[in-house]
Amino acid sequence: MFGPARVIVFIDGCFWHGCPEHATWPAHNAEFWREKIETNRLRDRDTDERLTDAGWKVVRVWEHEDPHEVAGQIWELVRKRRQSLEKAAAYS
Repeated sequence: MFGPARVIVFIDGCFWHGCPEHATWPAHNAEFWREKIETNRLRDRDTDERLTDAGWKVVRVWEHEDPHEVAGQIWELVRKRRQSLEKAAAYS
């Protein structure tokens, strides 16, 4: 979480959050797992919406994504949001 810029980052596991590239659907106890993963996805969307409504920028990253690439993207987003805040404060 990057408080002053109001950026929050979630790193989602491919299995637990139903990654479109890597999700697997277990054959054993399939109904339970499908419901569990779909419930996680619904909760993720609800969380994103609540945070966005509260003024946060939500970033969701899959566990398989390159951490160096993601870190650079997040840093750039935080930098831009901080600059926007500084400009807004200067005009106040």
